[in-house]
Amino acid sequence: MQLHISANDGVPIYLQIVNQLKYLVAAGRLKPGEELPPIRVLAKKLLVNPNTVARAYRELEAAGVVSTRRTAGTYVSDAGSPLARRERLRILAERADALLAEARQMNVSLEEIFELLRQRDEAMQPPPEEK
Repeated sequence: MQLHISANDGVPIYLQIVNQLKYLVAAGRLKPGEELPPIRVLAKKLLVNPNTVARAYRELEAAGVVSTRRTAGTYVSDAGSPLARRERLRILAERADALLAEARQMNVSLEEIFELLRQRDEAMQPPPEEK
């Protein structure tokens, strides 16, 4: 699990941790039941105060993304994140916004974007199985 923290980001460090862990869960890179690093271990790795990681874990637990088992650690919620679908859609919405903004700058119509997406989707489909 790789997290990247930037002190110059303008976003509080605990929120950077929360957002990145939510993304990892939503993207399926952290699976339900998977254990997160202990607070002190992650704090040492990120070179931040353990209280910062503890706050991030509390936020994630309040959102239902993780559950904490006393003396056993912090785990991705067994049911997966109740926010997982919403988070995935939020991430895709941000990318769609960027695509639309760039298309407008290039004078590409919405219909052309749809056609491009259809073509790319077809190109990404697995080949039909041979009989």
